[in-house]
Amino acid sequence: MADMLKHQRPEQEQRRQGAHGGASRREAQPSRFTAFGMAAEVEPIAPGLHLVATPIGNLKDISFRALSTLAAADAILAEDTRVTRVLLAHYGVTTPLLNYHEHNAAQMRPKIMARLAEGQALALVSDAGTPLVSDPGHKLVEEALAQGHAVTTAPGPSAVLTGLVLSGLPMDAFFFGGFLPTKQAARKHRLLELANVPGTLAFFESPQRVGDMLADAAAVLGDRPAAVARELTKMFENVRRGRLSELAAQYAQEGPPRGEIVVMIGGPDRAQAAADAGATVDDRLRALLPAHSMKEAVALVTAQTGLPRKEVYARALLLDRPDGDG
Repeated sequence: MADMLKHQRPEQEQRRQGAHGGASRREAQPSRFTAFGMAAEVEPIAPGLHLVATPIGNLKDISFRALSTLAAADAILAEDTRVTRVLLAHYGVTTPLLNYHEHNAAQMRPKIMARLAEGQALALVSDAGTPLVSDPGHKLVEEALAQGHAVTTAPGPSAVLTGLVLSGLPMDAFFFGGFLPTKQAARKHRLLELANVPGTLAFFESPQRVGDMLADAAAVLGDRPAAVARELTKMFENVRRGRLSELAAQYAQEGPPRGEIVVMIGGPDRAQAAADAGATVDDRLRALLPAHSMKEAVALVTAQTGLPRKEVYARALLLDRPDGDG
């Protein structure tokens, strides 16, 4: 470790000078980081955009490759420089930080592209975990690729995969839905769109909204098995597992929890799905109307059957009448 990558390669250093002959900041002194009480010098990295995964909680979860990349980069693009500075200080990395977040992304991208065109090596990090997952990095990568710049990654921690591994739910197929809408009507509509996804659903959620989100999921998707993971990899890591209705009731009683949250919801029940396959439109509506609004029941049946919404709505109106016989 102490002898790790001490010698700079002349051809690599020449590439780092950039297309216009601009010297890299790394000419002044070698790049270093410190881990386990040992200082490590690192080689320059190739020009381009480097996507670097950072710990989701426990600072020990970072890789040597990620530290080497962060130490060797000309600059690090961070969502919140205050958060990233804590990580860099822990490992003795002195690379300059630049803000890149959703509020300044449009103004920053041309400046970043200019630096890449000069032959610089730039690292992109999110506040925690893997970049591009629910952060503004996608457009930056898209533009960098369009302009012919190299894009690579130092992979590592992911809150989504960590939550799924601990959930106890099937992982053979899953769908990551990011953050659901904050308004209840829009949230229920999005859940309706995902009702028939044949796999585990995973979402990020705010502590203030997790109870309402679980209740809406139970109403729209049925009382599926679920898990709520909180403070993953940190001292107070906690994973609650149970039915959606049970979890919703717990958080309604206790109030908002603390920390970052990932919610996992089991996929459609296969036995129930097989039974539903032979059900008529009226059977489906009769099963759904007691627990759903007419609008939600119609949307679900429309999604399940592929029939025109107008036709399903007409049947729902007839069934909803006191004297309706279906």
